[in-house]
Amino acid sequence: MKFFLDTANIDQINKAHEMGIIDGVTTNPSLMAKEGIKGEKNILAHYKNICEIVDGDVSAEVISTDYNGMIAEGERLAALHKQIVVKIPVTENGIKAISYLTGRGIRTNCTLVFNPGQALLAAKAGASYVSPFIGRLDDIGENGMELIERLVYIFELYGFETEIIAASIRNTSHILQCMEAGVDVATCPLDAITGLLNHPLTDAGLEKFLSDHRKLNG
Repeated sequence: MKFFLDTANIDQINKAHEMGIIDGVTTNPSLMAKEGIKGEKNILAHYKNICEIVDGDVSAEVISTDYNGMIAEGERLAALHKQIVVKIPVTENGIKAISYLTGRGIRTNCTLVFNPGQALLAAKAGASYVSPFIGRLDDIGENGMELIERLVYIFELYGFETEIIAASIRNTSHILQCMEAGVDVATCPLDAITGLLNHPLTDAGLEKFLSDHRKLNG
């Protein structure tokens, strides 16, 4: 399973890269706004900066909702760097845009997926990735992980090459469940990923080793 970092924060991206644990980055307009990045020129420059840090795919989201706007933005984003994947919402115009961009060799990530039908249409249109939002489903009383499990089964059944990105991950437990489900990618906040390191027996064992060392060596 690949890890993408779901952020636009350069410090967090650098930290994860230095740890050697991330395979790419996903972003969206909300994450850009959180970092105080405003204006098209600054946003495009920020995407390029991220691409220079990580070695894998970087999802950059369009903000247009009309077909022509999505195409124009998608082509502009893809031209920034070879690692850019154009992130497009799963709407009728979005599916059309994914088909168009795929036909021109531009990779896409279909976002805001909440059911298998949406994921199926995105895969049929040639999306490189689909991003089901498990945390947001949990928020409304549905089972986000159940959707992930269904998509893994369906995509394997029909041999789709589209990769599944488990998105809107809220905690370390979500990551562990995604591992068991066989998802292709989990995109997460850094603290959810580093949470995998935590176990009380690890802490206790390390303290015991250090304590024994101090007793022997003063």
